[in-house]
Amino acid sequence: MTMKIIAASAIPTSAETEKVLQIANDAELAEIAAAGTLQGVERVELNFPKFTDGRAFSQAVLLRRRYGFTGDIRATGDVLIDQLVQMARSGFTSAVLAEGIDPAAAERQFARYQAFYQGDALEPRPLFARDLARETTQEAA
Repeated sequence: MTMKIIAASAIPTSAETEKVLQIANDAELAEIAAAGTLQGVERVELNFPKFTDGRAFSQAVLLRRRYGFTGDIRATGDVLIDQLVQMARSGFTSAVLAEGIDPAAAERQFARYQAFYQGDALEPRPLFARDLARETTQEAA
């Protein structure tokens, strides 16, 4: 599981917004997808206005599973270390940390978990199915 961690102080200030779509966490994704707004977008930014507001988790899962978005999904706002692993499992591929959060400490969070039994937004198969597929591939070789 690889997630790009970005310090709050490292956000570029350039006008790199042509292929970036910022979606409010109360936006209706079905309307956005139906309007073709996701076409040509390379990065979608989902905002966590506060730590306890998790609507962006649902949006990320929907973007990946229902709407087939394959680009970068970036978490912004009040992003804390405790959320990062679940963000990655929900389909986020990058996160801008809240002010004052150490990026090195955030990176260490991923070393705590080697595998998950359940599937997630990026790998829907549970662990036993992944292991079975790996064993079948090895036997065939």
